[in-house]
Amino acid sequence: MNRTQTRTIQIGDVTIGGGNKIAIQSMTNTKTENIEATVHQILELEQAGCDIIRVAVPSMEAALAIKSIKKQIHIPLVADIHFDYRLALASIENGADKIRINPGNIGSMDRLGKVVDACKARNIPIRVGVNSGSLEKEILAKYGHPTAEALVESALNQCRAIEALGYDQLVVSIKSSDVIKSIEAYRLITKEIDYPLHLGITESGTAWAGTIKSAVGLGAMLAEGFGDTIRVSLTDKPIEEIKVGKQILKSLGYENHGIEIISCPTCGRTDIDLIGIATWAVSSMDRVKPERQISVLPVVKVSV
Repeated sequence: MNRTQTRTIQIGDVTIGGGNKIAIQSMTNTKTENIEATVHQILELEQAGCDIIRVAVPSMEAALAIKSIKKQIHIPLVADIHFDYRLALASIENGADKIRINPGNIGSMDRLGKVVDACKARNIPIRVGVNSGSLEKEILAKYGHPTAEALVESALNQCRAIEALGYDQLVVSIKSSDVIKSIEAYRLITKEIDYPLHLGITESGTAWAGTIKSAVGLGAMLAEGFGDTIRVSLTDKPIEEIKVGKQILKSLGYENHGIEIISCPTCGRTDIDLIGIATWAVSSMDRVKPERQISVLPVVKVSV
């Protein structure tokens, strides 16, 4: 499958872009300042196959907690910043491997400049994260509602602003809860930039609906060659996001670790508990590393 060529960016010890492995991300739902709970959840996510983890930083206490969290985990940590640029500076000081900011709420160019200078000093990448709920008022006024074009314009404006400050270690995401709008936005932005792209369908919903919505959206974009990192955003336990993300990548041939269970749908000719056996097989072999395909098929009696 031909992938869109993007520049390489280093996030901790993980390299994204440039045709490297598509990294799976998730976000903790613990209070970041609760160091023990946050570390416990991240270690579980590591075991499930998470490559990069993002934590919310809504307070200075959460920013300061990053230092202790980083000492106990093994994957890069991204600090999620809204509104207060000082939280970004504190997160960087305490060891964050990447900063995620929202163009619509970080503040003035002076404040943005301070964040960029801090990232530049440590060569920490910035993710420009745009979603349909974070667009600037003037862009919303221009387009009337969060169109694909509006999302792209917002992201490009922020990229250009950071570039003007002399920095280009950027990752870009332009998420919408609308699948078609998301696909179109990523199609548009790949014509404008070569920064690595983080894919996701934001606010996709609960485990059942969100899995389907994410599989459709992410699957379509990945099949077109877009994407260097992904996150499946579910209203569920973060570990479920990793499981779904791995399966999406596996379905497209991007992820080859572990067992793939092939099982047929049941019908009136099935004489065994095929559903139970297949379910057991999936849960028992979820963490098996060698690449294998296992078929779970019924024995069918044929009367002549």
